[in-house]
Amino acid sequence: MPEMPAPKPPEAVKIDDATFTIEDSGVRCLLYIGTEKALLFDTGFGANGSVRAVVETLTPLPVMLVNSHADPDHIGNNAEFDAAYMHPSEMAYYAKNSKPGAKTYPLWEGDKIDIGGRVLEVALIPGHTPGSIALLDAENKILIGGDSVQAGMIFMFGPGRNIDAYIHSMTELANMREVFDTVYPSHGPFPVDAGIIDGLISGAEQVRDGKITGTKAPFDTPAEVYDIGVAKFLYK
Repeated sequence: MPEMPAPKPPEAVKIDDATFTIEDSGVRCLLYIGTEKALLFDTGFGANGSVRAVVETLTPLPVMLVNSHADPDHIGNNAEFDAAYMHPSEMAYYAKNSKPGAKTYPLWEGDKIDIGGRVLEVALIPGHTPGSIALLDAENKILIGGDSVQAGMIFMFGPGRNIDAYIHSMTELANMREVFDTVYPSHGPFPVDAGIIDGLISGAEQVRDGKITGTKAPFDTPAEVYDIGVAKFLYK
């Protein structure tokens, strides 16, 4: 979870006629619009304005909410929706962090979500959190990577974080590289090339093995910042 920037209302940014990002003060939600329904990936901080209101300016279709994981900056507006879909490994953490509202439903590795003319497949990528997921848009060779695949700062300290699981997850994604070449991350530069995954693997291994020296974090935390070139890890 990155340090919260100055509050700013959520803002839609068009990728194409049926795909948008919704930028919420440093965290990025993704909106995919099909012919039958829309899929919203995460709901932001929840302190800076309504994400649902932004979504409703972009589509009149029913919206399926999917959470990449349950860190507070990704579920802040979940209470605006009746249901939230996530991996079951994330549900206890979600219950601890969420506001009353959306009822949770499970998504499993390999599940395919058809929103009408567009299909997104669930990939389980534990490490950042136990139930972190990505969504694969195989038709367009895009991976929606959440916090785990990005060029910004990846939090890898505290309960639920596990760098060995993260390395395994990134290795699994690297083995799928023939089916995607672009990543839509939740933070940092957008989009990023799928080649970043190789750097995340090698960097995480070096951090785990003590081959990179950390520096003091710019905010109050017991962890340190490890610059691996393609991204940074906040790790202890």
